[in-house]
Amino acid sequence: MIAQLSVYSLGEGTSLSRFVKKGVGVIERSGYKYETGAMGTAVEVPDLEALFELVKQVHAAHLAEGAERVIIDLKVDDRRDKDATIQSKKNAVVSS
Repeated sequence: MIAQLSVYSLGEGTSLSRFVKKGVGVIERSGYKYETGAMGTAVEVPDLEALFELVKQVHAAHLAEGAERVIIDLKVDDRRDKDATIQSKKNAVVSS
């Protein structure tokens, strides 16, 4: 299962990098394969339970950093017909 996660702490000024760093740190420590992009982080997880636990931990990291309001944008690709990875999705759209 592949998910893309974007977390926004509102009302904290224009720079949110300190919050993003905390959230990405949680994902890094999880041991799941991930890739951070300009507008979100893609992560490979085994199932929804693991994903929701990870999202819960990222949310908690933003709150611990002082966020008063947190918006979470989550996209999930639960493909059942074949194995999919972040890299396989990227390979499917990049011309050779």
